[in-house]
Amino acid sequence: MMGTRASIWFSLFVFSLLTSSICSEENESKEFVLTLDRSNFTDTVSKHKFIVVEFYAPWCGHCKSLAPEYEKAASILSSHDPPIVLAKVDASNETNRELANEFEIKGFPTIKILRDGGKAAQEYKGPREAEGIVTYLQKQSGPASLEIKSVEDASNFVGEKKIVVVGVFPKFSGEEFDNYTALAEKLRSDYEFGHTLDAKYLPRGETSVTGPVVRLFKPFDELYVDSKDFEVDALGKFVEESSIPLVTIFDNDPSNHPFVIKFFNNPNAKAMLFMNFSGETADSFRSKYGEVAEHYKGEAISFLLGDLDSSQGAFQYFGLKDDQVPLILIQTTDGTKYLKPNLEVDGIASWLKDYMDGKVPPYRQSEPIPEENKEPVKVVVGDSLEDMVLKSEKNVLLEFYAPWCGHCKSLAPILDEVAISFENDADVVIAKFDATANDYPTGTFNVEGYPTMYFKSASGKIVAYEGDRTKEAIIDFIEKNRDKAAAPQQELAKDEL
Repeated sequence: MMGTRASIWFSLFVFSLLTSSICSEENESKEFVLTLDRSNFTDTVSKHKFIVVEFYAPWCGHCKSLAPEYEKAASILSSHDPPIVLAKVDASNETNRELANEFEIKGFPTIKILRDGGKAAQEYKGPREAEGIVTYLQKQSGPASLEIKSVEDASNFVGEKKIVVVGVFPKFSGEEFDNYTALAEKLRSDYEFGHTLDAKYLPRGETSVTGPVVRLFKPFDELYVDSKDFEVDALGKFVEESSIPLVTIFDNDPSNHPFVIKFFNNPNAKAMLFMNFSGETADSFRSKYGEVAEHYKGEAISFLLGDLDSSQGAFQYFGLKDDQVPLILIQTTDGTKYLKPNLEVDGIASWLKDYMDGKVPPYRQSEPIPEENKEPVKVVVGDSLEDMVLKSEKNVLLEFYAPWCGHCKSLAPILDEVAISFENDADVVIAKFDATANDYPTGTFNVEGYPTMYFKSASGKIVAYEGDRTKEAIIDFIEKNRDKAAAPQQELAKDEL
């Protein structure tokens, strides 16, 4: 299972940003969110230097929760100077599928900020309640970097629980300043950027520097770091690497959640130590784990320390058990996992060394193969995936699901009906795969949310199912993509007579 899929279980524990709201009666008669589709999308977007587009699906619960907040934000932003336009596209509609693919929409809802008539697109990474949407978009529609002119400006900008980047320059011109502002534009959805002519306004670090220098402020480790390399790629790498803690803390503190997201989005292998933060040995584990993380700094491996109480989503995702803690789980960039349960403090360094030396065998997850598999929708597990699906000479529709997923529960009776409709067709199999309890080849299947469905034809062609979640749509898809069984030779002979 890929590290990028960590957002699936991360969403289980993050406090929901989707809250309900009722628009005032004055606005009920008018919809401020524009409805776009393939026919009017390009023409509408080209008229705006800044427009926000939500890609949604009508059946998506999160989209339904977002809808009143998005509409309320649109009504408020319509009075902004200049107005900020919010729009939406039904990405589940067949006519809009190409449009969704163009913007690499992989889940719902996904919100994109489009600039300069659609020439540049960035991911919306702000809140999902009206007030937060308004504040975030007001900042995003302004300059990418704000000028700091006083100690008060700096104090309000830097703060104590967030990452901010400040460029100190002798003048606001020249190659260094141009490169800095280009980077700020590129990364503005991920970081807050500022610039100043005088470092003495800034709250930390040497105040006599005249620049050009970039100072990144952070609420962990050494609190600030400087760089004087203004080559754009090098500067971007400095910002990205410096904004990840030596050890990321995974707990219920909302201020830590952005760093957890960054941890899982970075390209390194990921070492995750889960334990009880209130246990007697917690301090000893923290200290030793920090030493190990420092030792392997720069070795393309990142470290996270997770509290058992806050990590139940992670445990569901990885199929871990509470009685295995303290435990270390390492997941590599190709999805391979390595596990050490019931870890002792003194064993942390030696186990990590064995892993780095290639002496730890991979951990492969699979439920037992069912002795009986007589239900309409067949159960596939890790150890039966190859025989029942990949090497099967049948047409197989396979659902990747999670037991806790509400959308999966809603889909279950529909798949039962589909399976029953094919019960007399020996060449079609409808199957399900618990992706939280079984590993699968990530190079073959790309599962970034639940449920995800793939269809493997009898000849071996694998395609993702992206249609409506109705019995009729799924059956139609199977009939269009299946390989028909060859007629027996005897019957062919009769037909020829």
